[in-house]
Amino acid sequence: QVKLVESGGETVQAGGSLKLSCAVSGTTSSSHCMAWFRQAPGKGREGIASIDVLGTTAYSDSVKGRFTVSKDNTKATLDLQMNSLEPEDSAMYYCAAASILRCAQVQFSPLEETQYPTWGPGTQVTVSS
Repeated sequence: QVKLVESGGETVQAGGSLKLSCAVSGTTSSSHCMAWFRQAPGKGREGIASIDVLGTTAYSDSVKGRFTVSKDNTKATLDLQMNSLEPEDSAMYYCAAASILRCAQVQFSPLEETQYPTWGPGTQVTVSS
């Protein structure tokens, strides 16, 4: 059974940087497409970054150019480097995984939360102004 656990969330000042990590166990990260989502209070869950089994990435417009997603298959981790943080980036951040059988389908949307059956518990990021 795939298990995901996020870490690295904390309070930072606007303009700062932070790196989140998601530890993957119960499977190999190389056999899954993975993504980062976030949810601010009172808002829906937003897909912000994804990476597939070939290393192809996708980003939401809200983080493009500031955030970088990467996957270390040796360490079985999914990372999210966040730069130029803004107060609007404050949210609970989640990593999610979908098996290659699911994400290889033509209709797979990498930033759509319904595509991912496996989720971590989340890590809180707060950006102070």
